[in-house]
Amino acid sequence: MAARSISLLRGAYSTVSRVPLAPAMARTFATHKKAAKEDTAGKLRIDFKVPYTTYRCESPETHAYTDREELLGFYKEMTRMRRLEVVSDQLYKQKLIRGFCHLYNGQEAIAAGMEAATLKTDAVITAYRDHAWMLARGATPAEILAELMMKETGCSKGKGGSMHMFHLPNFYGGHGIVGAQGPLGAGLAFAFKYKKMKEVSWTYYGDGAANQGQLYEAFNMAKLWNLPCVFICENNHYAMGTSTGRAAADLNYFERAHFIPGLRVDGMNVFAVKKAGEYVANWVRSGNGPFVMEMDTYRYVGHSMSDPGTTYRTRDEVAAVRAERDPIEKVKYWLTSNNLATEEELKKIDTDVRQEMDEATEFAKQSKEPQMKELYTNVFTHAVPVRGVELSQSYTP
Repeated sequence: MAARSISLLRGAYSTVSRVPLAPAMARTFATHKKAAKEDTAGKLRIDFKVPYTTYRCESPETHAYTDREELLGFYKEMTRMRRLEVVSDQLYKQKLIRGFCHLYNGQEAIAAGMEAATLKTDAVITAYRDHAWMLARGATPAEILAELMMKETGCSKGKGGSMHMFHLPNFYGGHGIVGAQGPLGAGLAFAFKYKKMKEVSWTYYGDGAANQGQLYEAFNMAKLWNLPCVFICENNHYAMGTSTGRAAADLNYFERAHFIPGLRVDGMNVFAVKKAGEYVANWVRSGNGPFVMEMDTYRYVGHSMSDPGTTYRTRDEVAAVRAERDPIEKVKYWLTSNNLATEEELKKIDTDVRQEMDEATEFAKQSKEPQMKELYTNVFTHAVPVRGVELSQSYTP
């Protein structure tokens, strides 16, 4: 498939007609736009080349103001995410990580930008491409890599692996069943509303999961009960090895809920993501109910470690996205072209990140495997004898 044929630069998307807003909804968005004003003195203005596409809502501003500190923060955080996945790739090939393993390379702007727009007390839930989300939510590289290597020091005590990571109380997984996190995310939002809290449930899923029936059940319930739930489709254009054009009759994922407002975002621009995240957060926290977002993004690697990622797309396609849309290179360009950081400063960050991940790797390698009794913890309310397939594997409390 040719690079331009899937609209890598989003130039080929069909225009989506804007549905008129109800008066109350229009007033709410106008209030949010007015409240979003900030002190821009001495800050760098970044204009977004790719505009938002809206459904039943108005567009957030298509520019952002930033400074050296924020840019360096984004550069470091996305570099940490990228390096974590590079290390995971290496450990998998060394057979120190087993089973399924899905990497996030290329999609870092979503996790970094949305994390900057949300509260640490909010709930985030996603599918199995979850390593970078763990890092964004506050988990350490050591506990992530230890979990990947099935060690007792891992975030899930070595029992969850790549697809089932949790960082409570703000990250609820890591789910291996396609689309299963949709209803769970709505349930988290229901809990927030039931307890009269202002927190939001940010529920992420892929373009493949967007065709799952349970997601639409969650849409319906979230709207019926006006839940503080944001459904975010991370559209990387390939559901496993199937392009969206072959799998979906409707490529406008952000308007799939029909009765819920939606927004398509350039998911390769961390500032476009952050601005959209803030805009939607204001909407939901104001009591206006659920929202749907679509992040237009791209993964550089295969669907999982067992997928080379080149049988259904060309190497030239991947290279074109890297060259034109890479989220880390964008931030690096803004820093260096505006004399906000030198190449040496950025190399120092790269070196520090590499050292951080090397130390985390060594910690994970040296950690012990879970004890046999961990097979039965959190399963029964009290310890009971369990007979193993082999008598030697039986457990006696």
